[in-house]
Amino acid sequence: MAMLRRRKGPPAPPPPPPSEDHSSASPVASSPKAEVNETEKAKASEKVRKERKGRWSCLDSCCWFVGVICSAWWLLLFSYNAMPASFPQYVTEAITGPLPDPPGVKLQKEGLKAKHPVVFVPGIVTGGLELWEGHQCADGLFRKRLWGGTFGEVYKRPLCWVEHMSLDNETGLDPPGIRVRPVTGLVAADYFAPGYFVWAVLIANLARIGYEEKTMYMAAYDWRMSFQNTEVRDKMLSRIKSNIELMVSTNGGRKVVVIPHSMGVLYFLHFMKWVEAPAPMGGGGGPNWCADHIKAVMNIGGPFLGVPKAVAGLFSAEAKDVAVARAIAPGVLDSDFLGLQTLRHVMRMTRTWDSTMSMIPKGGDTIWGGFDWSPEGGYECSPKKHKNNDSHASKDVDGTSKHKNNDSHASKDVNGASKDVDGETVKSQSQSVNYGRIVSFGKHVAETPSAKIQQIDFRGAVKGNNVAHSNASCREIWTEYHELGWAGIKAVADYKAYTASSLLDLLHFVAPKMMQRGSQHFSYGIADNLDDPKYMHHKYWSNPLETKLPNAPDMEIYSLYGVGILTERAYVYKLSPSAECYIPFQIDTSANGGHQQNCLQGGVYLADGDETVPVLSAGYMCAKGWRGKTRFNPSGIKTYVREYNHAPPANLLEGRGTQSGAHVDIMGNFALIEDVIRVAAGATGEDLGGGDQVYSDIFKWSEKINLRL
Repeated sequence: MAMLRRRKGPPAPPPPPPSEDHSSASPVASSPKAEVNETEKAKASEKVRKERKGRWSCLDSCCWFVGVICSAWWLLLFSYNAMPASFPQYVTEAITGPLPDPPGVKLQKEGLKAKHPVVFVPGIVTGGLELWEGHQCADGLFRKRLWGGTFGEVYKRPLCWVEHMSLDNETGLDPPGIRVRPVTGLVAADYFAPGYFVWAVLIANLARIGYEEKTMYMAAYDWRMSFQNTEVRDKMLSRIKSNIELMVSTNGGRKVVVIPHSMGVLYFLHFMKWVEAPAPMGGGGGPNWCADHIKAVMNIGGPFLGVPKAVAGLFSAEAKDVAVARAIAPGVLDSDFLGLQTLRHVMRMTRTWDSTMSMIPKGGDTIWGGFDWSPEGGYECSPKKHKNNDSHASKDVDGTSKHKNNDSHASKDVNGASKDVDGETVKSQSQSVNYGRIVSFGKHVAETPSAKIQQIDFRGAVKGNNVAHSNASCREIWTEYHELGWAGIKAVADYKAYTASSLLDLLHFVAPKMMQRGSQHFSYGIADNLDDPKYMHHKYWSNPLETKLPNAPDMEIYSLYGVGILTERAYVYKLSPSAECYIPFQIDTSANGGHQQNCLQGGVYLADGDETVPVLSAGYMCAKGWRGKTRFNPSGIKTYVREYNHAPPANLLEGRGTQSGAHVDIMGNFALIEDVIRVAAGATGEDLGGGDQVYSDIFKWSEKINLRL
């Protein structure tokens, strides 16, 4: 290396003495040309010596590169802190034009002021969790966030982190020696990670019209646990009850506006039954508690009837995004490299989270469709589906709804085939997409008529020939798949296709301990008689098809959700390679529908939704199940469907966009925030543009569901 002193070689031999025989000397050596050559050689030698002396080593290059990166970083950081706060907005407006006023500023100019206290109910994974007690590997993490924030501990000690984020696999409560608790206050879920907002934008806009911490309450809870267990361990339901009562009493008797998001919708549905039910199972508030304390419940992105995505997560610890990652880098997430075994650790951890079972599809084949039909049959996965469709639903005098659809880009001829704008007939999606088969083993199974599918019942299959019998670590990581055995795995695949009803049997077969725990807290059916005393049990309270809404005729219920984004609805599966510790099932990413069947992408059948929750789940209850006086809504609480058509940001300067309909990004949607603020300031549903705002076919799909109301 150039920095090391070069070792000296042996001394050069002395030049030979000059010859006495001048006649034998070469005439070339004594010529002027020879002297020039010697001079050039000397110069060349000197040049090579200097080049070797100035040559950089790898270490020099690395140090130089790191120095440049650090210098550039500090320069940018200094520039960012030195620039005026308005400079980024100035640059954005210079490129995109003047930005509209945020909803809070706009409504403040209109004279709106804070009126009703607001309660936020976060969903799954968006609330922070911190450590209060842990094992030795978690030393130094007391009251540090294990979930939310920077997630630094995931990278520093991943196995320790998985251990502390898991619940007890038998009880669904804390494992011995571990206490992880929800962060409290508005900071619990304002940001999921630095720069990634959840509730922060809504909170800031509410503050514009006068809201502050005494009129806003974040009902943060441990989203990993079953809903009733949050009361058993943390008395969280009791805390929500007492905080709402306090907010009403300290704000002149004004009722609260509750704003749940995602799984928080199901959690608050559970709360409304719990607070009315007598102690000790319930809160003892009596039948009029909700009527006395709640003005409106504005559900954002609510999975009322569950999500197929939950099935994929419990079945194979993946969804569309994970399946794509596995296809790009085969074997990486499944490999044992450095002992990470990523997907198996994810499965072991998430299968202890009982809350995930609250989102298994509810209502069986009646809601989600069977082998040969589904409510969304005929849906076309065209990005133009919702373009310029500003439709609304209006009410008849008898309370029924009419849906006015202005979707003009496609029409249907008498044979049912779709025609595009230039008149070309294309194949109807209803001939190729059957969302009722939520899980199919093979693309051909998903498309074959049911009469041609030969199913071998898996329910009586004998488990055995353990696939992980020789590896104890596999048993720990795999949770229950090591007990299934190759015979059980084959039996699952031989059943070919699963609808919403048979999916429950499938999960009981592959994960009996998990489902035994879950069945103590959740139910997925449709009630025959809601007056049956058995429905007083807490496991029915988060299922809108097995419980009644409160006796609160003046209360309002909203479904606010995004549309226009292709959302997971059904899956094509295959068996994984036969290897120890592998999760035996995975989404078949090679299954694609092609140009004419673009609803099938990477092994996932897609329908309309907000990227996480299909429209059917988010909208059905407010569109039909609760609309008017039904057996699920005996007091006739008014319900409204408010859809927000997704529009992605025009450029990077817009961040996550102000018109997004995506499941989390919709929390920054200006139209949604304006609706929420208006209701909190005293407006009713009828004041929001006449009630419903609908872009999808939710009313048409709802009519296909034959549910006794």
